[in-house]
Amino acid sequence: MASIPHDHYEPKTGAEKWLHRRLPIVGLMYDTLMIPTPKNLNWMWIWGIVLTFCLVLQIVTGIVLVMHYTPHVDYAFSSVEHIMRNVNGGHMLRYIHANGASLFFVAVYLHIFRGLYYGSYKAPREVTWIIGMLIYLLMMATAFMGYVLPWGQMSFWGATVITGLFGAIPGIGEPIQTWLLGGPAVDNATLNRFFSLHYLLPFVILGLVIVHIWAFHTTGNNNPTGVEVRRTSKEEAAKDTVPFWPYFVIKDLFALAVILLVFFAIVGFMPNYLGHPDNYIEANPLATPAHIVPEWYFLPFYAILRAFTGDVWLVMLVEFLTFGIVDAKFFGVLAMFGSIAVMALAPWLDTSSVRSGRYRPMFKWWFALFVVNFVVLTWVGAMPAEGIYPYIALIGATYWFVYFLVILPLLGVIEKPLPQPATIEEDFNAHYGQAAGMDGAVAQPAE
Repeated sequence: MASIPHDHYEPKTGAEKWLHRRLPIVGLMYDTLMIPTPKNLNWMWIWGIVLTFCLVLQIVTGIVLVMHYTPHVDYAFSSVEHIMRNVNGGHMLRYIHANGASLFFVAVYLHIFRGLYYGSYKAPREVTWIIGMLIYLLMMATAFMGYVLPWGQMSFWGATVITGLFGAIPGIGEPIQTWLLGGPAVDNATLNRFFSLHYLLPFVILGLVIVHIWAFHTTGNNNPTGVEVRRTSKEEAAKDTVPFWPYFVIKDLFALAVILLVFFAIVGFMPNYLGHPDNYIEANPLATPAHIVPEWYFLPFYAILRAFTGDVWLVMLVEFLTFGIVDAKFFGVLAMFGSIAVMALAPWLDTSSVRSGRYRPMFKWWFALFVVNFVVLTWVGAMPAEGIYPYIALIGATYWFVYFLVILPLLGVIEKPLPQPATIEEDFNAHYGQAAGMDGAVAQPAE
């Protein structure tokens, strides 16, 4: 697909021309800021800048925290207490870092849901979607390893449970688990490994984010209509787009300011609300907490992991057909990672020729149910695996897979979509009135 026609950077002074011939960094920044962007983007397109801010925030605060942290089982917990009590501003840095992870995941989930609803994964943006899913997986790995570092009770036992999942893999599970732990159990070698990877992976994520941005700058942004920008000429493209600067930069910065107002209110007044009190107790291998739970952003997948127990008929059938190789524990691990895999395969599972959910009446209801199901799985993942909760988790896990593997493929065949606008300009004018052009005048809302 050809890029959207637009004006490119032209150096004017001698110094600009000299630098541009040797290192076209100014041209790259200009083309990034002035990239033509569909002018009908709504407020769900603000999460990109929030995610970028979160990544920078986590890296900067993490670097400062590392200066005072000691990755050793005898000193890790006390070094965190030292940060909280003795380092100037240390308590605020730690609370910003810990709650920054939650903001990161709030933004990424809303970013993913927006992509799923508006079909941002459809051609030609499949690679952009896959890169985004890789970033998400690395975020989960980084967050999990970071949660182990305070070396509290939930840190220790969370690491024990999650690394134990790899031991469920037939044949190669135990060697992989031993390699991850650095020994037979969670100990100092484990803490050192997790500390190193937690410090390294954000920079890998940063590299993938740059590739992710590069990818959608190549294909162009999706938009609420799912209709592509006209690329036949610069004049036609200009009717569908506005430059990213200043229009969307200002909009994104305003949204970021509002979100940060809420974020810092939480950091200032309720910093431990999303944490677990057991993590303020130093790790003790001889005292198991009554209820081991991961951080809230892992709870949907933790619920899926626990949903497939040995008394589920599907698990019993698979265990019988594989002669016991795939037992309940391994099936749960497969289900947990499989739930992310099917989401990554959405570009190929969704057979509809219409990109945006705005024009898919049946899809809207199934998608709304999917979002509700995600919230229910988050809630049930925090509940004990007893009583009615395992049944709720099983229903939620089943719907997750049915949505991607059955509903999305079938909707593309049976659903009758609504009429779509022919161009982005037509949709923009329908919502905001006839555009006044690019001379600085503001479009008036439609009456």
